[in-house]
Amino acid sequence: MPRLYLKEGGLLGSITDADLEKLIDELEETELADDDYFIDGATLDILEQGGASATLVAMLRSAIGSSEGIDVRWEK
Repeated sequence: MPRLYLKEGGLLGSITDADLEKLIDELEETELADDDYFIDGATLDILEQGGASATLVAMLRSAIGSSEGIDVRWEK
């Protein structure tokens, strides 16, 4: 099961393969093997409208909190 981490921090949690595919499909990658993303409120809206699970959206919303956004990375 894939795991989502703060890029400069700890584990956010496990995510489903479907949610990982949603991240990869919906978000811009700067390189072919990119495994990290900047997530802010607007990005979260895109993911939510694109069908990301409520669990993923809640996890990211909680991590963002009152900040302008977070950098996350994933691992399988």
